[in-house]
Amino acid sequence: MGCQIRLLMLFGTLISFASVVLSKQGTSVYYARPYLPSACYGNRNQGIMIAGANPTLYNGGKVCGRRYKVRCLGGTNKTPHPCKSGEITVKVVDLCPGCGANEINLSQDAFSRIANLKAGRVRIDYIQYANLKFLVH
Repeated sequence: MGCQIRLLMLFGTLISFASVVLSKQGTSVYYARPYLPSACYGNRNQGIMIAGANPTLYNGGKVCGRRYKVRCLGGTNKTPHPCKSGEITVKVVDLCPGCGANEINLSQDAFSRIANLKAGRVRIDYIQYANLKFLVH
């Protein structure tokens, strides 16, 4: 029994290291309502905690439905206090054709939970939770 507990602790430690390694840094902007239609779901409402992926991440729609945990790291301009504490989870529902590499276009509702809207663009850290794609419909 003690060996199993040690293995579980080791596995948990490895997973926490993997999440740090797999996270990416980039930037985020936001888009305002209406959030429909979207490239992934057409006129089917997917809520307000949503995002558009840059063309590389979008990968022909393969990213549709995947969830990402996003947090603000800092500003890209002189807006004071651009970040709010905490992180959000968003679902990719759209393509952002004008977004650059490692840029995610958050819904205004999502962006406003992690950053000051006046900032317009912020530096972010994001990580994909592929397993959540299949748990939430």
